[in-house]
Amino acid sequence: MSVSVDGFIADREGGFGWTVPDEELFRFHLARVRELGCHLCGRKLYETMLVWETDRSLRDTELHAAFADVWCALPKVVFSHTRDSVQGNARLAEGSVAEEVAAALAATDKDVEIGGAGLATAAIELDLVDELRMFRNPIVVGGGTSFLPPVTQSVPLELIETTTFGSRVIYERYRRVRGDID
Repeated sequence: MSVSVDGFIADREGGFGWTVPDEELFRFHLARVRELGCHLCGRKLYETMLVWETDRSLRDTELHAAFADVWCALPKVVFSHTRDSVQGNARLAEGSVAEEVAAALAATDKDVEIGGAGLATAAIELDLVDELRMFRNPIVVGGGTSFLPPVTQSVPLELIETTTFGSRVIYERYRRVRGDID
């Protein structure tokens, strides 16, 4: 997810226009999505990303067309209490978050990504998240939708990768440290 320096994925009005990637970052997103075996997403994220499957004008460049192809082919599981249908290579979640994560992991040998604030919160609370990946944008928005939920105990992490892009966005990848810490 893209996140502000102060930890928000959307501002107080629900906007996230400050997260629009430049070409370099977009290429990185394309490579990352190519490596996924499944994407579990909340309703809002699904609806935001649906344009890649429905809006032909987004295929205006070779890069955008490549992303649309990869995104459309990627299996998606959508968690929603309000939708009764989804489009493309997506299905509505039928089981619990834990059941759907287990099923997604069993169906692929690739990474499974979870996106959407509410869904990610549930997965973190259920201890189902092995890595956190964020694109930290050089902006302070002062409030909005938090990237991470409040937690009742510390969650130790190990920084395993960083990349700084020309746009000054910093990709941070953390692995969950399980077991005792020395």
